[in-house]
Amino acid sequence: MRLDLGDDATQRSLLDALEAAYPVLGGTIRDRSTGRRRPFVRFFACEEDRSHDDPDAPLPAAVTAGVEPFHVVGAMAGG
Repeated sequence: MRLDLGDDATQRSLLDALEAAYPVLGGTIRDRSTGRRRPFVRFFACEEDRSHDDPDAPLPAAVTAGVEPFHVVGAMAGG
């Protein structure tokens, strides 16, 4: 899926656009009240874990250019 982020290509703007396109995702990736990433959700881009990046930091150029995907992954826990 491609999202138009305009000039503000950040993790926050990407997730805002994703939740706007798919309202059912609201609250599943990020907490509705705090906006923080849910504990068992991870973000990856350009083969790097971006889960702890500042949500307002610019996305990697390869992601904004559409060359590399931004992955939202539900982590597994347990044993």
